[in-house]
Amino acid sequence: MGSNGRRVRDAGWYRSLLHPGKVYRDSEVYRSVVRHPKPDTPRGRAMTSFQNFFLHIYPVKVPREIIRTRTTFRLGFIAAVLYGILFISGTYLMFFYRPTVPDAYFDMHTLSTSVAFGQFVRNVHRWSAHLMVVIVILHLLRVFYSGAYRPPRQFNWVIGVVLLVLTLLMSFTGYLLPWDQLAYWAITVGTGGTEVGSAALLRFYVLHIYFIPALITVILSIHIWRVRKDGFAVSDRRSEPETEPVKEVADAEA
Repeated sequence: MGSNGRRVRDAGWYRSLLHPGKVYRDSEVYRSVVRHPKPDTPRGRAMTSFQNFFLHIYPVKVPREIIRTRTTFRLGFIAAVLYGILFISGTYLMFFYRPTVPDAYFDMHTLSTSVAFGQFVRNVHRWSAHLMVVIVILHLLRVFYSGAYRPPRQFNWVIGVVLLVLTLLMSFTGYLLPWDQLAYWAITVGTGGTEVGSAALLRFYVLHIYFIPALITVILSIHIWRVRKDGFAVSDRRSEPETEPVKEVADAEA
């Protein structure tokens, strides 16, 4: 009976029923897609990151201090998540908006009153934009306060400042799109112009929807990649040799 039980447990159909995931991972189909070793060794974990399109921009290992919330407050991650929310919610709003003077205001009114989840998505988009500006500023202040802008991270610090400017421009160009009295006069005062018309609305729309998001996506990717290449400031502080305090020796003859 024991030998028969072992033969049943060793049978392929029996293992496929009890452990379908393991059988799939051991199959030729899985191995043809996933080329790296199993992530159960240091080399396997490293190869998992190196050969993955999304994971390769992140470091294989990070200092333990980085994982702690109080070290970075996850401000960079929160800013990236907010940008993703803005991208998704903005894409939804584009389906119901026309950047023309006769239609822009009424499209926003229709979006708020007649489109399913229109007012909710618009509020999510607006508050995410406000919050992203605040988070990016706090992120730069945290980097400056912790000294993470020092060599060899000067270039990434400049990239972060550029991302802050693009975030402010993103918020500024989107302010005109509702085409109400508040948006009209705010952009008139902000640009110092005498007339804000259809040409300005169309240009702000193109900048807000296409040009600035494309720049943010490219520069943000470079920013994350440079974080991996330059390393973390915590690692530098941890690797610095500790200096012993100088002990003053009293003169015995004094």
